[in-house]
Amino acid sequence: MAWFFLLIAGFAEIGSVISLKLADGFTKFFPSVACLLFGSLSFYFLSLSLTVLPVGTAYAIWTGIGSIGSVLVGMLFFNEPKDRKRIVLIACITIGAVGVKITSGQ
Repeated sequence: MAWFFLLIAGFAEIGSVISLKLADGFTKFFPSVACLLFGSLSFYFLSLSLTVLPVGTAYAIWTGIGSIGSVLVGMLFFNEPKDRKRIVLIACITIGAVGVKITSGQ
């Protein structure tokens, strides 16, 4: 169940970051509220996963999901660059997060 909680936390982190962009410096009410809600959910589910998972492993996976997801959403919906370098670096983050998971023994 801890891995499921960590997955939810990672996706909530993506929601928080995207809402933060849409909040325009917290000048827009609904995106600002969404950012705070998603951020709270992200930390809550991360905390649940930490009752079982090692902190280093959970944090690496959580930040990996958030980073990769935010970059992909930015590329798909905010017209951010889709060049080869970014794709390669996203793959490096993925490989690193998977490597940390594999070596954690969980």
